[in-house]
Amino acid sequence: MSAAAPGGLIAIAGKQISRLGLGTMRLTGPGTWGWPEDRATATRVLREAVHVHGITHIDTADAYGPHTAESLIHAALHPYPPELLVATKVGMIRPAPNSWRPFGHPEYLRIAVDASLSRLGVEQLALCYLHRVAPDIPLEDQVGALRGLQLAGKIGHIGLSKVGVDQIRAAEKETTVAAVQNYLNRDEPSDPALDYCGRMGIPYVPYRPLNAGALPAPAALAWLLDLAPHIAPIPGTSSPGHLRALVNAVH
Repeated sequence: MSAAAPGGLIAIAGKQISRLGLGTMRLTGPGTWGWPEDRATATRVLREAVHVHGITHIDTADAYGPHTAESLIHAALHPYPPELLVATKVGMIRPAPNSWRPFGHPEYLRIAVDASLSRLGVEQLALCYLHRVAPDIPLEDQVGALRGLQLAGKIGHIGLSKVGVDQIRAAEKETTVAAVQNYLNRDEPSDPALDYCGRMGIPYVPYRPLNAGALPAPAALAWLLDLAPHIAPIPGTSSPGHLRALVNAVH
């Protein structure tokens, strides 16, 4: 594994990991649906990210595929190196390609966590995010379900995705929020949760850091890494060459 952590180091979920992570949404079929057209290349991206480039933060979700990204990660990287953080998300269902729907019923979240444990081949999800806050169920019930699973040993740390400051504060009444994952990039640079997380010591994980490829990687990633030390972006790619360019952009 590469000695230099891309982007430097950050502490998330009890691990010192690379500030540059890898998002896995692009390692699926069109519409974030099904298997990628080239599973061998998707596997290569994951293996090179960890074993060649020294990335120690892989971000995924049960909704990617659905389920295929987690299965790819298991096939490519299990048994996982001890320094690797594999973070996943639950609380989103997929009726069809390009279709996403928050679903936060506590019993569903419990079933989803068990399924992610099985697909990833682990006894505990090191970091599990609530993928979205479902509007029809009290947030405390959704976070409370994850907290119950944390107490049962099935989740190590709990994160939140696409949330505002008030939602983070409400979740903090139920559990310690280990990370917040919101969109942030130079085209969409404003998020009040960023400063709040900085004040509270919560790592902030920007998804869509390159604005779906609209931004040049070197400038976009440098902007994020220079913005604040608690930021750990997770750009995604399906290309080994593009992965190499992302890593080179932060060295």
